[in-house]
Amino acid sequence: MSFTSDKDTDNYETNKSGWELIKQYIPKDKVIWAPFYCSGKQKEYFKEMGFDIIHEDEDFFENNKGDIIIDNPPYSKRADCLKRIKELDKPFILVLPSGLITNKWFCTLFKNDLQIIIPKDRPTFTHLNNGNGRYTPPLGTYYYCYKINLPKDLIWLD
Repeated sequence: MSFTSDKDTDNYETNKSGWELIKQYIPKDKVIWAPFYCSGKQKEYFKEMGFDIIHEDEDFFENNKGDIIIDNPPYSKRADCLKRIKELDKPFILVLPSGLITNKWFCTLFKNDLQIIIPKDRPTFTHLNNGNGRYTPPLGTYYYCYKINLPKDLIWLD
């Protein structure tokens, strides 16, 4: 199932500046799979930063591409997406709400395996169908990392 036309409230993508914040933590030798398409801009952003990326408007649940998943999953389907990602057992960096760390189902999936990058400011997002562009959510977001081998389990960005 492609999420692009599935639910209007899920069509937010992280702006390039949000990815530039963590560029130094993204492995350069891995092919990125950004499976949650939205407008397709992620491909452009990551290529401009020098990364090899697969970013296509296709069914996430029917595919398994690249070496590492970097993206922000659709909010309304995040539990299903995270369960699938855990099954794939592939390294990831995902932009997700900060409060997710307190959800029991999430802790059960990733309890001892996560590292987190915490931005100083909230990243901005762009909505696929909203002409005014930038959206900053009312709640914070973190970069949740799995099998990335960061230097520390908790990294605070300046």
